[in-house]
Amino acid sequence: MSSVTGVSLADETPGPHGSAPLSGDGAGTGRLGDRLFGGAAKGAGLLVIALVTLVGVFLLWQAIPALARNDANFLTSREWSVDGAHPRFGIVELLWTTVTVSAIAMLIAVPVGVAVALFITQYAPAWLSRPAASLIDLLAAVPSIVYGIWGLRTFGPVFEPVQGFLQHTLGWIPLFTGAGISGGSTILFVGIVLAIMVLPIVTALSREVFAQTPVTHKEGALALGATRWEMIRTAVLPFGKPGIISASMLGLGRALGETIAVTIILSTLPDGAKWTWSLLNGGETFASRIANNAAEFDTPQKAGAFIAAGLVLFVLTFVVNAIARVVIERRKAFSE
Repeated sequence: MSSVTGVSLADETPGPHGSAPLSGDGAGTGRLGDRLFGGAAKGAGLLVIALVTLVGVFLLWQAIPALARNDANFLTSREWSVDGAHPRFGIVELLWTTVTVSAIAMLIAVPVGVAVALFITQYAPAWLSRPAASLIDLLAAVPSIVYGIWGLRTFGPVFEPVQGFLQHTLGWIPLFTGAGISGGSTILFVGIVLAIMVLPIVTALSREVFAQTPVTHKEGALALGATRWEMIRTAVLPFGKPGIISASMLGLGRALGETIAVTIILSTLPDGAKWTWSLLNGGETFASRIANNAAEFDTPQKAGAFIAAGLVLFVLTFVVNAIARVVIERRKAFSE
């Protein structure tokens, strides 16, 4: 039949879904589009890597002259004097305050955020889950300066009795030793405010991951006689663990780099004041120290000292995200 009509069988073979076969021009156009899209995606990835690398190189280049003139140990000294021909500055206090504030924020935000995400996806009815999710997401749209003013004016006085109770009950522990700082401007209080700020990030990402848990996993656990909590513990949480880690790292990055709210709330220690490891003391984070002293960037030496502190924050954030990526990849390999 094909010889009579002069049409080959290959020409009569229908394409996908019964449609006509793709012509050479159409196939070439499709391949060209794939190549263009792949090239654009690869270029975007390389651009991001290049930008991050350039930022790191710039910070290092600007910090080296100041570090070369520094007469103190940059990693262990608590001094910060960048004036004169022989500056002395170190980051141990800044590192302690930054890490402590961020750790407090994550210790509060991650459990609460995961619990809220589980309630919205596993317990709440549809008429409640959607408004609740939208309400939590709205917290992410609140500017950080609003959180700072709210914490200083409204939440701070409420927290004063809590700090007094902690100081009276646990004052024998170095972490809760009183330092004469108002309860609304201590390291502990700033950590709580930052926890409220990063809560929407942790909740939103965890909620999306939990919602994607395969229905067969949950129904299989329930069919074996598991309770709802046992189903969550054996099916939902293991599936969502990489997402929880990613959400936590994004929230931690927000807490590490927060500037305005910390600058407004956290009390700076006056010159000559005794510095302690107490959570009820004041201090400065890397970001707040740079923001509070931006007017001093009048010489390359002074600016280089603060840029060196910013370089440490940059490296700290990079290391945290790298560790999170390693943990997630190992979890994926274990799951497979």
